[in-house]
Order: sequence, then structure tokens, then C-alpha cells
Amino acid sequence: MIVSVASGKGGTGKTTVAASLVSVWSRPVAAVDLDVEEPNLHLFLKPDLAGPEPVYMEIPVVDWGKCTLCGACSDFCQFKAIALLGASLHVFPDMCHGCGGCLALCPEQALTPGQRQLGEVEAGMAGTADFLMGRLRVGEAMSPPLMRAVKQRLGRLLATSGGDAVIDSPPGVSCPAVTAVMDSDFILLVTEPTPFGFHDFRLAVEAFSPLGAPLGAVINRAGEGDLTVQAYCRERGIPILAEILFSRAIAEGYARGRVVADLSPELRALFESLRDSIQAAVREAAHA
Repeated sequence: MIVSVASGKGGTGKTTVAASLVSVWSRPVAAVDLDVEEPNLHLFLKPDLAGPEPVYMEIPVVDWGKCTLCGACSDFCQFKAIALLGASLHVFPDMCHGCGGCLALCPEQALTPGQRQLGEVEAGMAGTADFLMGRLRVGEAMSPPLMRAVKQRLGRLLATSGGDAVIDSPPGVSCPAVTAVMDSDFILLVTEPTPFGFHDFRLAVEAFSPLGAPLGAVINRAGEGDLTVQAYCRERGIPILAEILFSRAIAEGYARGRVVADLSPELRALFESLRDSIQAAVREAAHA
């Protein structure tokens, strides 16, 4: 079972919810931080991490002894990562998306595979939970290939352990967010009862619904703002699985890197109920 915790915007409490779910999960679980541009799940779960492993992406390297400057590679590349400028062929590694088309098309086989580092994967243990995270190289724009490398590592881990995974996804609805939640058995959307929160929550519902996984909502900082999110969820048939009341104690615990579910018996019971609702929804979807 793979549960992705996502949000239409940053700052809704997505990592707070993901960390608390991991802490109360009733089966073997892997905690995965796929917000590779700004990973912070480790700040709460405090895993014991092994050394980072670099992740690379394939880019073309020109063999000038074979290149005839035919321009086939330049014409093909829609990202202009390889360009014929006058009597010279230029490769711009940071613009390459790693599709490999130029390597396949070159009639003289003048392009060979090279590589650039995307970032790193770190793995370890957070208590009894496995822990995986990606960290994008500073200045790197291509986060989805690194995220896929983390997910491949997760697939091998789950095949061995037979456990579940809770994924802390990047915020928003762009390619990184979709990459994170793809192949999930359940998508948990964390939002807040504000106009901005509702606007981006609605975008997330529209973006992730076509993926076919069951959706559920958590309303963080409930009791503030209005009831627009609740009305929208009723209209769309999206179950609200938990409402976390606005609380100074929660804010202070978050600021100190505490797992919210550990702050009080009431909060732990709330996240245990959320866990049970998610697991029930996945079982129901599997038998539908």
C-alpha cells in the first residue's frame, strides 16, 4: 500500500501529516520524502542515514572525430540542449532532459552517453520505519528523474519488506507533484480553510482525480477561515478524514521538530483514526 500525502500549495501541513502517519502506522512502513527540492521530513522523523548515493542522468557527449555537423540532433531536440551554431555543435547539459533521441538519431554515431549528477538518494532507518529521501543538486532543474530514482529504490525495498509506504510529496500540481503521486493506492490532500487553500485544493483535486486513486482530505488549522472546503468536498464526494484544529501547541511542537501525533493522546488518536480510514479506503477500492 502506497499512500501519498499531497497538497495544492506549500505550507498546509503536508509534512506534519506525513510524519504523524508514519509514527502511528500499524504495519511495516517506509517513510519517503519526494519533495526533493526542499526535503524536510527527516527533520521530524530524525532518521539514522547512511552515506548519500549520487544519481545521474544520461546526456550526449560529442565525438568530434565523427561529427559531420549534419544537424539531425539539433533539429530533433525541442529543448535546444544540443544546437548547431554556425560551424560548431554545442551541448548544454543542464537543458538536457535525457530522452536519448539525439543518440539514436545520429547517423555517424558521433554522440555517446555521458552523465550529469541530478542529486542524491539517502536511506536509513527512522525508529522501526525505513526512510528514503532525495536531495536535488543545487541549480538542477530536473527533479522528476531523481524522484523516479527514489521510487525505484522504494519499489525494491517494498518487494523485500512487504510493507507499506507513506510519501511526502512536493506541493502543487506540476510535473514533480504528479510524478510523486503516480502509482499511489491513496492520495491524501492536506489543505487549510482559507481562500488560497481552497483555490489550490481544488486545483489538486482536478489534477489528481484522473489518476484513479481514491482521494481523501485533511483540513489543517480547522476552526479558522470558513467552511468552503467542507462544502466543496461534500459536492465532489471527497471524504474529510480528519480536521486538525488550529493550536498554538501544535505550532510550537512543529517549530521544535516534534511529530504532532506525539504531542498528546488526543492527537495520537486523531492520526490513528486517519490511518484506519485510509487503510479501509484502500481495501474497499481493491475489492470494488
